[in-house]
Amino acid sequence: MSYHSYPPRRRPILKWLLVICVLVVGVTGIAGGLLWRQYQTNLRPVSTTSTVVSITIEPGSSLSTIARTLEQKQLIRSARAFEIYARLHDVSSKIQAGSYDVSPAQSVQAIVQLLTHGKVATSLVTILPGQRLDQIRSALINQGFSEADVAAALDPAQYAALPIFSGKPAGTNLEGYVYPDSFQKTATTSAKDIVAASLREMATHVTADIVKGFQRQGLTTYQGIVIASIVEQEVTNQADRAQAAQVFIKRLKIGMPLGSDVTAYYGSRLAGMGKDVTYDSPYNTRLHTGLPPTPISNVSVSSLRAVAEPSTTDWLFFVTGDNGTTYFSKTVEEHEALAAKYCHVLCQE
Repeated sequence: MSYHSYPPRRRPILKWLLVICVLVVGVTGIAGGLLWRQYQTNLRPVSTTSTVVSITIEPGSSLSTIARTLEQKQLIRSARAFEIYARLHDVSSKIQAGSYDVSPAQSVQAIVQLLTHGKVATSLVTILPGQRLDQIRSALINQGFSEADVAAALDPAQYAALPIFSGKPAGTNLEGYVYPDSFQKTATTSAKDIVAASLREMATHVTADIVKGFQRQGLTTYQGIVIASIVEQEVTNQADRAQAAQVFIKRLKIGMPLGSDVTAYYGSRLAGMGKDVTYDSPYNTRLHTGLPPTPISNVSVSSLRAVAEPSTTDWLFFVTGDNGTTYFSKTVEEHEALAAKYCHVLCQE
């Protein structure tokens, strides 16, 4: 009898190992596919609404902080998906600080594009020409700034060192200096930022040539701004402003009252008396000779230039007709005739 030795039969073990490997790979593949599908879903917009939400990314904010902010504002589906996308595309360090208007209708890809290109959300704050300081204060409040913020921004003490205020009497406010223009505002812009930008703009228009022009008329820079504010209020047609400036400068030189209704109105409003041309205040240039104590509104460059370069005419009077045209004359008789002919509604106000 003979004996034979056979090796152990391992095929069932190998078979099961192979099955297990296949199952693991399959399950992993399915799980990976599901995760990938979930990731792709989380990159999609949260909704189709056109609502816009303002967010602010502070300097130095981490990617996770930004992602959580977006998720909390319901602008993205998943903070984790946002982080993964940013890292996969190597843009996490390219996100720029600032304020942004983001919509839940935007995908993660679109939001990342917005944040990395610094497309900061802005709106315009507009200061109109010929506005008094109280009107500017109200305009800033109406455009979203708090009353306390505006009051602090209009405190003249903090701007006293600016060259533009050289020669400005101590104790006076910013009347006449807040230049009319439109200024960009973001979610982090303060009222002081707007006022400071306006003062810088004013400085660019009160040039050395303008100052020299004032001096040729025997005026200081402050006096030039005061007359420019009267011209701004009195004459809407810029082409007529140099002639109106000539009238006021000539009257000032010969000691004749300026006779400006708008200065009288400023003084009566300041005293809480409404629009009253007869109210006796230091601003009433119908009753008092010389200039009013301060400017009566802000000024545009056309009025500054009109005072620096007044016309060479020899007028002493002017009246603005109901049609917006300004009529100039040399004698009171001519003036009264022009007023009777062209100014019926405005002259009764």
